[in-house]
Amino acid sequence: MPLYILKRLAFMIPTLFGIMVINFIIVQAAPGGPVEQTLSKITGQGLDATARFTSGGGEISAPQKSFAGGNYGAVSKYRGAQGLDPDLIKQIEKLYGFDKPAHVRFFEMMKRYLTFDFGESFFKNRKVIDLVLEKLPVSISLGLWTTLLIYLISIPLGIRKAVRDGSNFDIWTSVVIVIGYAIPGFLFAILLVVLFAGGSYWNIFPLKGLISENWQDLNTFHKMTDYLWHMVLPITALVLSGFASLTMLCKNSFLEEINKLYVMTARAKGCTERQVLYGHVFRNAMLIVISGFPDALLKILFTGALLIEVIFSLDGLGLLGFESAINRDYPVMFGTLYIFTLMGLVFGLLGDLMYVLVDPRIDFSRREV
Repeated sequence: MPLYILKRLAFMIPTLFGIMVINFIIVQAAPGGPVEQTLSKITGQGLDATARFTSGGGEISAPQKSFAGGNYGAVSKYRGAQGLDPDLIKQIEKLYGFDKPAHVRFFEMMKRYLTFDFGESFFKNRKVIDLVLEKLPVSISLGLWTTLLIYLISIPLGIRKAVRDGSNFDIWTSVVIVIGYAIPGFLFAILLVVLFAGGSYWNIFPLKGLISENWQDLNTFHKMTDYLWHMVLPITALVLSGFASLTMLCKNSFLEEINKLYVMTARAKGCTERQVLYGHVFRNAMLIVISGFPDALLKILFTGALLIEVIFSLDGLGLLGFESAINRDYPVMFGTLYIFTLMGLVFGLLGDLMYVLVDPRIDFSRREV
């Protein structure tokens, strides 16, 4: 097993490098980069050519900004550059670090990323790592609580549906699951806002933020309750839209195992249904369910809660990544991509290790990476 882990860790390096290369090339082909946006602001707002450039409310100075992104070639390729001094355009290119060839920018970027130096945002005037750490509590809160609750609900429900397959309980819970499949999480969120956050009926739960404005003045107990009170609606919306698929996966996995020969043998030996279910079936049926926990957590942590963050005014990593893509904030785009990809590869390895944890008979060291 240690050899397998070492192989997987070594394989992460070319995988991560390849993903970064592909995305870097794609970004080069996308129009509307920071240079074009700055030129558009200058021409659209009638700024003086000698003025300092501002974007997003923060001043940008050349010593502060350096990044490996964007491929703009000749000056004539810039939209909105007509009538501007070529020297000014060159200064703007240098300001954002686009005065170097694309391959040089890429390797400089990757060299910095090895030490987790992700540079500084073009439009927020803050280090990328500081932005990520600031948004992380929101994403961890949504991802961790949602994933735990989904598993705590789906596994017992899936087992019960498998044991009582075809019964009235199985039928009416299947109706609930179909509704969970059919309605996306953001619609559940809107419904919860209308019902419980002062939309049209009751004003029970807060609508904005992770904590209250006076959170620092509260004692420890009230801090915990205030935090949990803010989490009720967004987590409920995510759980309602996320438990259906895992419940059906758990049910189908158990049904497949229940019908196998070793279960019939255990029953013939006189084992009780509880012994058969939890002593023989459970470990085999839970392999695919439990091993998917890291991947499920990662998806909710970084991408699955974007619209929920918007609806409940939660400033997390999903919203940060979306805004950086819209604004072409390349340091944030590539910095978060690097972090997400690296964590995805590590979580994939954790998924394999959970296979072994659930069933020690599995030996990954005998297979190729």
